Amino acid sequence: MRLDGRRESSNVEDRRGMSTGKKVGNGGIGGLIIAGILTLLMGGNIGDVLQQAGNMGAITGTEQEEGQREFTQEEQELAEFSKKILAGTEDVWSQVFRENGLGEYQAPTMVLYTGSTSTACGQGSAQMGPFYCSGDQCLYIDLSFFSSMKRQLGADGDFAYAYVIAHEVGHHVEYLLGTLNKAHQQMSRMSEADANKISVRLELLADFYAGVWAHHDNKLFGSLEEGDLEEAIRCAQVIGDDYLQKKAQGYDIPESFTHGTSQQRMKWLKLGLQTGDIRQGNTFQQSDRTL
Repeated sequence: MRLDGRRESSNVEDRRGMSTGKKVGNGGIGGLIIAGILTLLMGGNIGDVLQQAGNMGAITGTEQEEGQREFTQEEQELAEFSKKILAGTEDVWSQVFRENGLGEYQAPTMVLYTGSTSTACGQGSAQMGPFYCSGDQCLYIDLSFFSSMKRQLGADGDFAYAYVIAHEVGHHVEYLLGTLNKAHQQMSRMSEADANKISVRLELLADFYAGVWAHHDNKLFGSLEEGDLEEAIRCAQVIGDDYLQKKAQGYDIPESFTHGTSQQRMKWLKLGLQTGDIRQGNTFQQSDRTL
């Protein structure tokens, strides 16, 4: 991506090196990284993730880290990159909201942290991957996640990383438009299998919104370079529920999907990229067959 000269967002809280909270014991949440947590690494209902983690193993001890530490050049570059991407989402969504008569866009805060951190949705952990919490309208990210993407999933590249951030901002857009709260209310009255279907629609919508952002960011700033689209599509492919479950256990369980298949995630990301039209994000109007 071409980001030279781009501004950095000021809606950032940097908690790196100052995380506090629970330390995960052996046999706990760490065992979920591929089989469970990676299937949720692109956001969604963080409360469900926390509950799942608690069911999988004991959380023991309390660990606190106080004071700033020195960051590597790579860490600082990733932080600067993330701030520029967040600034781009602010510019794009302000324009999209204005052009579509949706009122004034209210930007979220991006919280950078290491290890674990407290949120309005409970204790957050780097092992959950990036997530959005509507309780405080913040998106949380431990930047080491990008190294994990490359090492564990083979998803690499600046536009793949930007897609991760834009997806979480997509959940914020869902919150602002009332979609997120409405869906969560519906899910609370459903069976787990039916609630999972609603979750999939939310996640695919956030993928679509990530594509909408990329479409307009490129129009505004000429940010996309050759190979960027392929990076994002590859990322969408390897975070599909079917791909992750097959990687973890050799087979998939469709009724347990919470984020959508690789094909679905690629489809909605590409639709947003191609059209840039927020009105075409109709995942809740699609049948299961046409999603």
